[in-house]
Amino acid sequence: MDGAGYIALSRQAGLMRALDTVAQNIANAATTGYRREGVIFSEHVVAQPGGGALAMANGHVRRTDFTQAPLRQTDGPLDFAIEGTGFFLVETPRGQRLTRAGHFTPEANGELVTPAGHRLLDAGGAPVFVPPDAAGVALAPDGTLSADGRALTRIGLYAPADPTAMRRAPGAAFDPGGAVQPLEEARLMQGFLEESNVEPVAEIARMIDVQHAYELGQSLIDREDERIRSVIRTLGA
Repeated sequence: MDGAGYIALSRQAGLMRALDTVAQNIANAATTGYRREGVIFSEHVVAQPGGGALAMANGHVRRTDFTQAPLRQTDGPLDFAIEGTGFFLVETPRGQRLTRAGHFTPEANGELVTPAGHRLLDAGGAPVFVPPDAAGVALAPDGTLSADGRALTRIGLYAPADPTAMRRAPGAAFDPGGAVQPLEEARLMQGFLEESNVEPVAEIARMIDVQHAYELGQSLIDREDERIRSVIRTLGA
C-alpha cells in the first residue's frame, strides 16, 4: 500500500472512533449525570526510508466534557444534585468510582446505594446510612444529611488527585485512576438530579458530518485502489 492509502486508512480509523463516540453520546442523552465525550484528532508524522515523511491522522485521544448539565426537579428525598464541580464517591466491586448521578435508594439495612447497588460514601469514606424507620430526610447545601432533625453524616464531594489519570467507567461513572481528594466549595441540592450534558440535536448534526467525511474517505480509498489495479493491469499486459 502506498502513502496515500496509509493516510486515508488512518483518517478512516479515527473517523470510525468518532462515530462510535457520537453514537454513545446519543444513546446516553437521557442518562442522569452522563458526560459528553469527543475525539481529538492530531497529526502523526512518520519518517520514510530514503528521506521524507508521511503525515497521518491520529484520533486515539478522547476528551470528556465536564460542563454543568441542567438540573431536573424530582422532589425525591434521596435525589441529590451537585451544583458546581466535584463528584459523589461510590464503592463498587472494582474499587471506588466518581459519578455525578445522584439518584440513591436505601437498602434494607439503611445504606444508600446507586441503582446498580454501589454504596454512596460520606466525607470520611464510610457508607452513608439512613435509619430505615426515619420519617423525613433532609440534605443541607454543605452535604450534611439529617433524619428527623438529627444530623447523620456529611455526604462527601470529591475530585481525582490527578485529573489526567481519570478514565471513563460503565454508565455515568469514572475511575479516578488513583487517589481522590475532598472538595469543600461545591453545593448540594436535594430533590434534584443532574441530567446528561449531551445536546441531542448537536450530536446528530455531528454524526451526519462525520458520516459524510467517512464516506468521502472511503470513496478516495476505492478510487486509489482502482488506480493501482489499473496500473497493474496495464503493466502486466
